[in-house]
Amino acid sequence: MRIWMNLSLVAALAGLGACARLPHPRAEVCPDTSFQIYFEPDSAALTDEGLAVVATAAAGARSCRVDGVQVLGLADAAGSPQANLALSQARAAAVSRALAANGLPAARFDEVAAGQAGAVTPAGDLRPLRRRVDVTLALSPPR
Repeated sequence: MRIWMNLSLVAALAGLGACARLPHPRAEVCPDTSFQIYFEPDSAALTDEGLAVVATAAAGARSCRVDGVQVLGLADAAGSPQANLALSQARAAAVSRALAANGLPAARFDEVAAGQAGAVTPAGDLRPLRRRVDVTLALSPPR
């Protein structure tokens, strides 16, 4: 029985060896990636954590073709609508600069600022987690 198992193992390994010599096309997987960068109140400065998220996302995209980068700046409802729109624009621009500094092609960026739109629930509660930028990287395998 032991000899049979050893012969079976040798036959299996020989078969695997033959399979290993066959060319297998290896498709690179480059799924679209979304992430969020959070900010302190009334600030468009990236935190250390935000910079780390940007660096990690950019590193993950380096082996892919970047088809587009959507950057949506958001703000909470504290303050005037005009100030919040300007703040969300500044946040989007700060994240775009950080992404470009980490190697993403700036020509493919689509920056949008929503200000405080949607920052208040129907019950009138403020949504503090709106102090952020939403980023979507549209990626595909390299050509």
